[in-house]
Amino acid sequence: MSDENITYHIPVLLNESIDGLNLENGKVFVDVTFGGGGHSKEILRRLGDDGRLLGFDQDQDAERNIVDDNRFTFVRSNFRYLANFLRYHGIDEIDGLLADLGVSSHHFDDSERGFSFRFDGKLDMRMNQKASMTAADILNTYEEEQLASILYLYGELKNSRKLASVIVKSRATTSIKNTSDFINIIQPLFGRDREKKEMAKVFQALRIEVNQEMEALKEMLYSAAEYLKPGGRLSVITYHSLEDRIVKNFIKSGNVEGKIEQDFFGNIQSPFKLINNKVITPTPEEIERNPRSRSAKLRIAEKK
Repeated sequence: MSDENITYHIPVLLNESIDGLNLENGKVFVDVTFGGGGHSKEILRRLGDDGRLLGFDQDQDAERNIVDDNRFTFVRSNFRYLANFLRYHGIDEIDGLLADLGVSSHHFDDSERGFSFRFDGKLDMRMNQKASMTAADILNTYEEEQLASILYLYGELKNSRKLASVIVKSRATTSIKNTSDFINIIQPLFGRDREKKEMAKVFQALRIEVNQEMEALKEMLYSAAEYLKPGGRLSVITYHSLEDRIVKNFIKSGNVEGKIEQDFFGNIQSPFKLINNKVITPTPEEIERNPRSRSAKLRIAEKK
């Protein structure tokens, strides 16, 4: 892997997530979060000559990392359109799907993308830079109630209503365009001891709304269940409780709400069986090597 790829994103739980796919030659796999290509390159390294891998990413920056390999196909798209592109490429079923739902280090470290409160830059946060709505658009146009709802649901912020009120009052005077403008508005609402954690939650909430991340995840999971063969594997790495709850519910029940259906004998009806009963987390050594992996959780399931 080149130095450029390492700075783009250090793959998290690399061996554990790919071991979970149960790779075999001649089979078809999908990496729906291609990013820096770290997971995809390891899949290709282990995959036989007759295997096939599709890599999805909606970010144009990810195209710099495309793998030159006749077994690999890059799909420039949001993974919510998984089913459409599998049909387009003539694929009726797949043997495994990997998703690393974390935001690439590349995004957090690029001030122009506006993902991090550590740098000043435009409040953009679009994964797909051709999309129309930015974080600044949300902050300047959403109703106060909408803003409060996003901050509460996606950031799990207890003072979401107060935050929304302050944002709306401030934008009435001057529109909010840059990271520094926004931080100056909301910073007084946080205590010094939790300032960074609360700020991260605010930025997380905006990023999720800009990119419609929860909706995209749900659509992708339903498509994965439809296209995975019996015995096919789902290997998903999550980083916060919202997405982890969706993945956990889906594996357990076959739906994102976690509604359990039982047969006549009381057996839970789900299209999946768990491969790891206990969630897999990074080792202390991996966390030391890559601190951004510390909140990662890996869940692996097999299609029945």
